[in-house]
Amino acid sequence: MILALDQGTTSTRALIVDAGGRARALLSRPHRQILPRPGWVEHDPEELTANLLACIDAAAPEAPLAAGLANQGESCLAWEAGTGRPVSPVIVWQDARTAELCARLRAEGAEALTLAAAGLPLDPYFSASKLGWLLRENPEARALAAAGRLRLGTTDAFFLERLTGRFVTDITTASRTSLMNLERGEWDAELCALFGVPVECLPQIVPSLGAFGTLPGGLPLTASLVDQQAALYGHGCRAPGDAKITFGTGAFALAVTGALLRPAAGGPLPTVAWQKAGAHPVHALEGGVYCASSAVNWARGLGLFSDFQEIADFIAPPAIDRGLAFVPALTGLACPHWDRAARGAWLGLSLDSSPADMMQALLEGVALRAAEVIAAMDKVQPVGAPVSIDGGMSANGYFCQILADVLNRELLVSDEPELTALGIAALAAEAAGTLFPLRRPGRRISPRPDAATRLPARLARFAAARAAVEGYAL
Repeated sequence: MILALDQGTTSTRALIVDAGGRARALLSRPHRQILPRPGWVEHDPEELTANLLACIDAAAPEAPLAAGLANQGESCLAWEAGTGRPVSPVIVWQDARTAELCARLRAEGAEALTLAAAGLPLDPYFSASKLGWLLRENPEARALAAAGRLRLGTTDAFFLERLTGRFVTDITTASRTSLMNLERGEWDAELCALFGVPVECLPQIVPSLGAFGTLPGGLPLTASLVDQQAALYGHGCRAPGDAKITFGTGAFALAVTGALLRPAAGGPLPTVAWQKAGAHPVHALEGGVYCASSAVNWARGLGLFSDFQEIADFIAPPAIDRGLAFVPALTGLACPHWDRAARGAWLGLSLDSSPADMMQALLEGVALRAAEVIAAMDKVQPVGAPVSIDGGMSANGYFCQILADVLNRELLVSDEPELTALGIAALAAEAAGTLFPLRRPGRRISPRPDAATRLPARLARFAAARAAVEGYAL
């Protein structure tokens, strides 16, 4: 058995994966979402650490062979070397406090460097601008840097040093910072200088599989990587063109490319999918929709529906065919538009528009944004079928059907809700000398017969709605 530790945006979870590749939940601990100012999102690093320790303790009676750790990706913080004492909150990937800085650097032409070296646009989504902000705005961080005792990094590096004593980060997580040279797999001096991040404060970059040290209680940690990359592996995606979309807080699509492919500016992002010890990195394309289930939950808070069963099916034809569209840009537009200033909106409302109509349009809007992401990927790496999907929204039958229609591809809707856990456990097991069978249980959903005929008009109407919110942005 393998312990999968999934430290995510809203909770920290422990799952045991048995030799047959079946996951069983042991413990889930939610944590606070701290919102000190508009656009700022923080977590308490001590709260996250305590939750991880509780998860490790919960697994002790199971006597697992090894453990793997999945992390949030771009979320980052500052802490003191040696003691592991945090001197900042975790600045979460959703946080946009450095949007003005990124805009200024873009206006100065700095995006050419980030695209060439890191493969990433200038966006507060990535860690680099936040780590630089911490050093500029946090007096204690500056003092520790002057004394040679400052650590800067993503949450995985903090947890690894606290729990195993190793100050390292894996290459998938490093690839999400905008500080790593994507071709060399090492910190880039020019990028660090651009964002004001001292390279000596950053962790060593290592493969995703290997000896990460021993967790409290004596359990070896043998794999560590970003949660979305772990989910890609858990979906069974291995060959170029294999793709998955996870519909959680946001929607995150990844497609395996194998070799490093560099899309044109404004498209999907090249990233590292995983790296096994002694092997070259496996690369992928990544594209995100900032708001997916978070948009659904926001609408529920507004009173547009109360029970999720109310939005599982609709009598009316698709809202987009009736001229009603929703653009889920509540925190901006990610791939392939990269416009943080855009904001969400319903377009085409009339006096007879009902809450059900608005929710139907909202679900379709998330699906249409996901279709934009897959279309952008398909221009760089042909995306195969089926596209594998998971996450909370994959339980909604209407959403899955409209997604198949606007992708014009067959979907594989996973029956396994714990694909991040399966992926990280499979990699940890391999590093520990054992293998799990690949299981891909799920139901297949095909596009409706008229989907291809209706697709051009749907995409055009949604593109017009998206252009309207981009033009409205301040």
